[in-house]
Amino acid sequence: MILIKQAQIVDGSGKKPFRGDILINGQKISAINSVIKKKADKIIDGLGLIAAPGFIDVNTDSDHYLSLFTNPSQKDFISQGVTTIIGGQCGSSLAPLMYGSLAGVSEWTNSEVNVDWRGLKEFFKIIQKIKLGIRFETLVGHSTIKRDLVGDTPRDLTDSELQVFSKILEDALKSDALGLSTGLGHAYENTASYYEIKTLVNIVARYNKVYATHLRNEKENLLKSINETLAIARETGAKTIISHFRPIRGFEKEFEESLNLIEKGLGETNVYFDVNPFEISLIPIYSMLPYWAQDATIQKMLEFLDNEITREKIVQEMAKIELGDLVVDSAAGHDYLVGKNLEEIAKNTGKNPIDSLFELMKITKFRVMFFSKNLDSRLIINMLFHPRSLIGSNSASLPQENKKFDFERATLTFPRFLEIAAGHNMPIEETIKKITSFPAKIYGLKNRGIIKEGLAADITLLKDQKIAGVILNGKQVLTNG
Repeated sequence: MILIKQAQIVDGSGKKPFRGDILINGQKISAINSVIKKKADKIIDGLGLIAAPGFIDVNTDSDHYLSLFTNPSQKDFISQGVTTIIGGQCGSSLAPLMYGSLAGVSEWTNSEVNVDWRGLKEFFKIIQKIKLGIRFETLVGHSTIKRDLVGDTPRDLTDSELQVFSKILEDALKSDALGLSTGLGHAYENTASYYEIKTLVNIVARYNKVYATHLRNEKENLLKSINETLAIARETGAKTIISHFRPIRGFEKEFEESLNLIEKGLGETNVYFDVNPFEISLIPIYSMLPYWAQDATIQKMLEFLDNEITREKIVQEMAKIELGDLVVDSAAGHDYLVGKNLEEIAKNTGKNPIDSLFELMKITKFRVMFFSKNLDSRLIINMLFHPRSLIGSNSASLPQENKKFDFERATLTFPRFLEIAAGHNMPIEETIKKITSFPAKIYGLKNRGIIKEGLAADITLLKDQKIAGVILNGKQVLTNG
């Protein structure tokens, strides 16, 4: 048993903090009172500490980078006070699989894991065996299932294929999948039809689960993409989350109009969006190509680069793009490039930035992620406090040897949010609610997000806005930071 004595308890519900003791027995909270007179194996002096529910990160990539297996401690999340992470984002999940292929995550990493699961239940058993250091929940990836049905060249599903997809999705939702995700802004899913997506989201709504979507276009066609998402939410009634909704510089006007559309539709839709407090976004290397040259098959994009006519057309259309601030976040098999910007790479190779970019596409077969400071910081701050915003790092906890430099989003998303919220005089009970019971309610995590007798003992201890300790499933996993 663990007894936390005289902490300031912010229980996640939104009600005012109160001082008291918390008794943890096994994996659950067994008592909360002003004073608890019981013997415990461990007593934590809570004076000067805030006891809050464990934080929930609604948009993570540890499954995409396969670091659930290579870095099972997931300590970057625990160190932020996060006890639950949600994966399966942007249309790609690790389950269910029909043929055991992880091609759906090849955009992020080399998929070198022995796959000995198919369905979601089997996958969760594997996760239990590796003793993951955090609670992992997942959405079902649209791209993951579709690739198994039609292969690497996307097309509209036939009626019979859509029936098979629907059955796989239903089985996954019955096996505790949190919902469905699409990555409509990614090459493989960009041509997916409205009818196909709506048919699947109708199933999600029937099970009262979540539909999370990476918008089809986040720049010049942002308004069209938002209207598509709002229409699906309205027509299906599904809880809908816009993944990493971000104000890209140069498109601030379109972004603010999109936010207005979301607010106008709140009476007839159940739409949310996730955001993090940094002005950096991750960009897959293929997305630098014009839309017509972005293909779901690597071979086709390489052919575009090798063909003199299409290459010249690409060069002309890319002439106005700013490439200098692109920094390599990951490059499959070429880790020496991580942390370097494209100008550095071009200088070292004696080529211009566009030729260097093309060369990088070829040698890595498009398995490169850049990060860029391309977001409007003022709008991001406003979004953090929006009543429909959720906090998601959109990042992974990687093994130490894979970290060539510190990526703030992976290590500081929640501490930074706490700091910004305090600086804007947001009441602590509202701040905590936003990252605990609010996402738990949307995602249907019934045993999490609240400090309450009988619920899971996931507790984050704060001191002066910093993470002082974490208790996960009744075990103290972080002590004194």
